[in-house]
Amino acid sequence: MTMPTALCPNRMQVHSIHQETPEVWTLNLINHDFYRYKPGQFALVSINNSDETMRAYTLSSSPGLSPFVSLTVRRIDNGVGSTWLTSQVKPGDYLWLSDAQGEFTCADREGTRYLMLAAGCGVTPIMSMTRWLLNNQPKADITVIFNIREQSQFIFEKEWLELANAYPYNLNFIMMPKLPDDKGIFSGRISQEKLATLVPDIASRTVMCCGPNSYMEDTARFAKNLGVCAENIFMERFGDEPMCVDEAQQLTMTIRHPLKQINVPVGMTLLTAMEENSVPVLAACRAGVCGSCKTRIVKGDYEVTSTSTLTADEIAQGYVLACSCRLTGDVELA
Repeated sequence: MTMPTALCPNRMQVHSIHQETPEVWTLNLINHDFYRYKPGQFALVSINNSDETMRAYTLSSSPGLSPFVSLTVRRIDNGVGSTWLTSQVKPGDYLWLSDAQGEFTCADREGTRYLMLAAGCGVTPIMSMTRWLLNNQPKADITVIFNIREQSQFIFEKEWLELANAYPYNLNFIMMPKLPDDKGIFSGRISQEKLATLVPDIASRTVMCCGPNSYMEDTARFAKNLGVCAENIFMERFGDEPMCVDEAQQLTMTIRHPLKQINVPVGMTLLTAMEENSVPVLAACRAGVCGSCKTRIVKGDYEVTSTSTLTADEIAQGYVLACSCRLTGDVELA
């Protein structure tokens, strides 16, 4: 492809690729035009330079500070986007990106006191925001708790250590591996008790969290229980969540135009049900943030995990993001 797609009009050249961990790579891109973005935002990437397949990735660089526009990508087994970006793309190649998107950013927040919580690749927007705050807010007071499975998954290890040394009075960085678990507060799973001990002034901080849904739900609940107001807790979903699908139970999905009925397992996402049955749908980020898979459900039983980009009127009309809609009973699509 030599021309931009409607959703990804920004052409950038791959300058270099750096392997962060056995499963994670950072792609540093040269942008020949001005590219406006805020720390913590993401962009859609045209996969295989196609105008049909796109995926969302956090911009792990920081505006005004980083020499490149960077994407940090975890390779996922059978992942169309991540496999292509981490095994086929090479320096000198061109990528097409959308304009920056997303509201998970510190640039629009008041105050300088933050608690940043990250798990796994959820650290990418946290790094972007932390780096930006330290360089733009002289009075920044930031505690970062980074939960990983083990030391080998320490993304941005060198830079985190450099930032902690360069800003000892502004940054309190805590890396918390799950394994090995010595039963202390600096290892194992995050808990409310550990948060209370590590961040005794948590109630006075803005909490920003990125990681798997279960991790974000837990940490948000802990923060609320420890006195953080709900309006001071911000979360960004990162990556795909495993589906709780019950193959033994089937539901009926009815499509009005053209009229047909399909049996799919209970618990499947609407997006998967549509794709597996050749129902036309555009899916870019698959993470409930870009809005490209907006679909109207006329009636039925379902649960949603994200309504990002949907207006109140659209929600009232039954629109959902197909990637963030799990089917729990019979549904009918417009």
